[in-house]
Amino acid sequence: MKIARSAKDIYRPRARIMDELIKKAIKELEATRKPLNAVSWKPDQPHAQPFFTYDRSKQGWAPAEPKPLQKGGSGNGINRLRLYSWNIDFMLPFAKPRMDAALDHLNGLTSKLPSTTAAVIFLQECIEEDLETIGEKKWVRDKFNVTDIDGSNWQAYYGTTTLLDRRLDITSCFRVHYAKTEMDRDALIVETSLNAPSGTPKTLRLCNSHLESLAVKPPLRPAQVRVLATHMRAPDVHGALAAGDFNAIQPFDRTLHEYNELKDAYLELGGREDSDAGYTWGQQAATRTRERFGCSRMDKVFFTGGLKVHGFERFGADVQVSGQRERREIAKLGFERPWITDHLGVVAEFEVVD
Repeated sequence: MKIARSAKDIYRPRARIMDELIKKAIKELEATRKPLNAVSWKPDQPHAQPFFTYDRSKQGWAPAEPKPLQKGGSGNGINRLRLYSWNIDFMLPFAKPRMDAALDHLNGLTSKLPSTTAAVIFLQECIEEDLETIGEKKWVRDKFNVTDIDGSNWQAYYGTTTLLDRRLDITSCFRVHYAKTEMDRDALIVETSLNAPSGTPKTLRLCNSHLESLAVKPPLRPAQVRVLATHMRAPDVHGALAAGDFNAIQPFDRTLHEYNELKDAYLELGGREDSDAGYTWGQQAATRTRERFGCSRMDKVFFTGGLKVHGFERFGADVQVSGQRERREIAKLGFERPWITDHLGVVAEFEVVD
């Protein structure tokens, strides 16, 4: 006779497996953390890093030289920029097939853009295997420059990386490793230029950041956003965007953009807090985790200066791994479906204004 099991009986072993994954991730983070006396950067200060373009003659990624601001601007007629930001959970197994699925989805989205719109992709929670997967894709090699081909500029074994439309000149690339962090978080900043309607080239800063997780005391995200906002409003910067997994899980997170004189793209276009339309985390979390924490708007896009926002959306819903073994193993962790990450991505489109 088959005895029906309660939901607790079903989820308890899955919860234990997830707990083990989290413990393993924490151990790996501790084991791979670079001590401050072993790195060349200083907390809260810009540290230049290389960026890379694919050299077809050498069949490999090669360091590229920053270009000074051009009189005629860069971009070959580009007048808008579309920014995609997505956190691909580093704790789940099967990093390569999950990143493959994420990149296939992003390729589909970016390949549909008009020629006058440049694509920029921010990724968070990447591991070095993810960087290898990104670098293997023909569409990435053909269309984008990348900021990272290894983790040498990360404080620990996972971090952020940015893909920038090859038609845009990069005038500067640097990281700011936050002083106030327990999880080795930073801001990856790429500087480029785009023509305003007057035809004058304007300097833009594109800031990719994964803010501190969890509700720690004292909170660390306010200090991190202060540092981020300082670099967004640097002299000679016409406009700046900041996006990523901002881990907005506490009441003060709702006003961090206002406190730092930034705009929130979702709210600027009429979005509301505590709305299903704005939630980016929870829908694809493990069932037990979602039941415990609910859904939230963790992922955001902030901006300032001479920029006009024309659209904001979420993307990445229901993207799953395809292999049968991978699907089976991820389901065992307590997920309703074999999703590649617990976050939805966010995308916003901007135009430079004089």
